[in-house]
Amino acid sequence: MGVSNDKLLELFANLQFQIKKYSKDEILAIQGDEVNRLFILLEGSVRGEMTDFSGHVIKIEDVAAPKPLAGAFLFGSENSFPVNVLANEPVKALIIYRGEFLKMLRLNETIQMNYLNLVSSKAQFLSKKIKFLSFKTIKGKIAHYLISLKPESDGTIRLPSSQQELADLFGVARPSVARALGELENEGLISARNKLISILNKPGLAKYLNE
Repeated sequence: MGVSNDKLLELFANLQFQIKKYSKDEILAIQGDEVNRLFILLEGSVRGEMTDFSGHVIKIEDVAAPKPLAGAFLFGSENSFPVNVLANEPVKALIIYRGEFLKMLRLNETIQMNYLNLVSSKAQFLSKKIKFLSFKTIKGKIAHYLISLKPESDGTIRLPSSQQELADLFGVARPSVARALGELENEGLISARNKLISILNKPGLAKYLNE
């Protein structure tokens, strides 16, 4: 559900906010920082990352304009950023503090409903992410990732990410992803042509979900 530009201008005329620009790779927020304000991306995109105990950087997700950051963590008893947030490119963000955002929710029912949908969707995403990270092997992660993607009309799967981006997502080195994909192909489970993947043996591939 959308809100007209005129209505938004009317709302923001009664609110305090700021617009800030960030350079590529600049940090917007650090894991553990209190979420006392809502970031809404106006331009550009950012990535959420965390570092595990072995020092591997795990990319959790990319967020592109026009979307909010950490909207599901703005309220609650442990409202802190769960990841580090860095700019993928030059970014412009609108920043509105919690109290002012509460005022906005009270003033507009559509924005209130959109925010509730955002929180629910984020909870569902994090639930899936936790399940994904629970797979111990790289093949298990790849199997879950491929099976979760929607195939094209001809049955092939077009990877939306490069091998390096997949490595960041899985929290491993890029050669490990390439090697695991090669092994799955040698086992006759998939066929890989650049970013196009065909699942040749779905039950066989699914067995890796239990590893």
